[in-house]
Amino acid sequence: MMCPFCRQGESKVVDSRGSQEFVIRRRRECLHCGRRFTTYEKMEESPLKVIKKDGSRVPFDRERMRTGIEKACYKRPISPDQIEEILSSVEHSVYETFEREVPSRFIGEKVCEMLRRVDQVAFVRFASVYRSFQDVNDFVEELQMLRQRSQHKDD
Repeated sequence: MMCPFCRQGESKVVDSRGSQEFVIRRRRECLHCGRRFTTYEKMEESPLKVIKKDGSRVPFDRERMRTGIEKACYKRPISPDQIEEILSSVEHSVYETFEREVPSRFIGEKVCEMLRRVDQVAFVRFASVYRSFQDVNDFVEELQMLRQRSQHKDD
């Protein structure tokens, strides 16, 4: 690891710890100038592909998922931290369950599941796009299922 101060290549690790999921924070000390600096190492992941409804394959893109969730949550009382929590939970499920390819249906259902718990309006918005609602009847059917679920919780 090259020292950012004196540009020498010899350093020793003083401290290591995990700072985020799949990221290691290391405090290093340059053996030449003695100054300390921090590096972050991220585990290289094999690129995960998403199998779309039409059979095409695209790289998994967390930011694309974020955009869809943020659109569904627009003007709803959902914090950025809650959105980040949904993203992290879905991403964790994807990487835990699949190695190389994940069906888009799996991702969509996980997002729906998480949004249903957080905000039912955001859930219906996301589901309407994800499940390609064609008319008002599709909305009515989804709302009836939501009402049945909430009634079962109350019983």
